Amino acid sequence: MTETLKFALYGLHRGSSVDPQIMARRARAAEAAGFEALWVGDHIALPFDAPDPADEPRLETIVALTYLAAVTSRVRLGAAVLVLPQRQPVLLAKQIASLDVLAGGRLTVGIGVGYVEQELSALGVPMAGRGERADEYLEAMRVLWDEPPPVFDGSQVSFAGILQRPRPVQRPHPPIVVGGESPAAYRRAVRSGNGWYGWELDLDKTAEAISRLSAAAERYGRPENLGPLEITITPPGMVDVATARRYAELGVHRLAFQPPTMAGNAIDELISEVGETLVGKVDPY
Repeated sequence: MTETLKFALYGLHRGSSVDPQIMARRARAAEAAGFEALWVGDHIALPFDAPDPADEPRLETIVALTYLAAVTSRVRLGAAVLVLPQRQPVLLAKQIASLDVLAGGRLTVGIGVGYVEQELSALGVPMAGRGERADEYLEAMRVLWDEPPPVFDGSQVSFAGILQRPRPVQRPHPPIVVGGESPAAYRRAVRSGNGWYGWELDLDKTAEAISRLSAAAERYGRPENLGPLEITITPPGMVDVATARRYAELGVHRLAFQPPTMAGNAIDELISEVGETLVGKVDPY
């Protein structure tokens, strides 16, 4: 293969980056340093005992990405990942299409089913059945983006006689990346996704996940129109060139780095370190 390992920056929606001037400066610095993408996560409300501090500032995903689209020009923008069951799919399809237009076709849409029961409950979504709900919502959004005229009749959402314009710049829609390490997530990725995203996985866990993705592809089949599955990993921490090459050898296409803390200048230091030590230093694989 001759593809170069890509690097993304995760976390400009959180902590000290919620200041608009700081966010813009960091986004432009990452773009100048050679990052391929800026990815942000999605939580609407967190319980007090969540793994991430509930009182840490955290911008809403679509709003944050729209701002990032306005202050950058080349770097791709990713939602990593939207908790799909707690989003209304007709509205979300419109938001995604609008954002892809405003970003000039730079958007990647990550989706997951969520795991924080209090958050889902606050938004009126039960934990039970959220995977099936996510599958239906994704199908409904694809119909809105792809079919003229759109008609959909599901258990959670139905519509006919409506139209959404503009369509996304990227046709038929922005790349869909599936997050999660459950059997259902692997199935969803190989059957419906353009990519798969693994969170805080070292080399051994990455190899195991890729093996499970391959097994899912053999079991369920992968539609030819989707092409190869792009693999993105957030490693547990910063890596050196040798380790980055080992990720690439496993079949990883992108490493999405997050700083050790979202406070202070840690993310600035990460931008500089990746730009100086990794960008352009990892041989094509």
